[in-house]
Amino acid sequence: MGISGGQHEGRDLTDTLIFVSIDQSTGDTVLLTIPRDLWIPSLRAKINTAYHYGEKRQPGGGLILAKSALSEVLDQPVDFALLIDFSGFIQAIDAIGGIDITIDRAFIDSKFPIPGKENDPCDTCRYETVNFSAGLQHLDGATALKFVRSRNADGDEGTDFARSQRQTKVIRAFEKKFLFYLPKLKQIFDQSIITDIPPDTYFSLAKLGFKSTRKNPRAFAISEPLVYNPPVSAAQDYQWILLSQDDNFSSLASYVKNLLTLPIK
Repeated sequence: MGISGGQHEGRDLTDTLIFVSIDQSTGDTVLLTIPRDLWIPSLRAKINTAYHYGEKRQPGGGLILAKSALSEVLDQPVDFALLIDFSGFIQAIDAIGGIDITIDRAFIDSKFPIPGKENDPCDTCRYETVNFSAGLQHLDGATALKFVRSRNADGDEGTDFARSQRQTKVIRAFEKKFLFYLPKLKQIFDQSIITDIPPDTYFSLAKLGFKSTRKNPRAFAISEPLVYNPPVSAAQDYQWILLSQDDNFSSLASYVKNLLTLPIK
């Protein structure tokens, strides 16, 4: 999960949420990006608020509630959770020397939020313009963060679904390099990551991570027609949300089960 951090409103909303499943015997890895606006009836809120409300209930409850909400949606066990803020993301990308990304479509976002100016009373002062060209690009940490956060570009790249695909690209590029920089990354992660992974499992998980890097991860995102945007109503507190196509998550659960059990080609 990824949060912005800082002191502004919404600093602990998990606007990046990715379910990762690794087959322990083969190393086959599935990455599934979850849309932040997915409505969770049991919470009467979007899924990106689960960590926030869990922490309000009790310190340390954020990971528990976020895992519970995701398990409710996917009907899959969620063994561990890991949460990182923007500063840790930037440091981690820089620590591995940046990443190489092939950008499929050029886009310009003229309303990218400037960190630290989220509460500036001057509306135009809160934003900058970011521009990405198509083709192979080398991104440092700060630029990679803009690439995965941008959500106000014109056209298809301005959707959360396109943003999910960009996040997956960055994760895959990071995964190719991170094992070679573990000593550097450990210090960064110790300072900027919150997780419920027990320390005595680190070695086993590192071995599993190494096995997974030998195969290309299979990356997916929950998007239309699996989910849809209903008319704004009082039932969802007049918010812009996404609902499962059958309104009870059974289609999403079936979709994920198929992803995890399909034979690998």
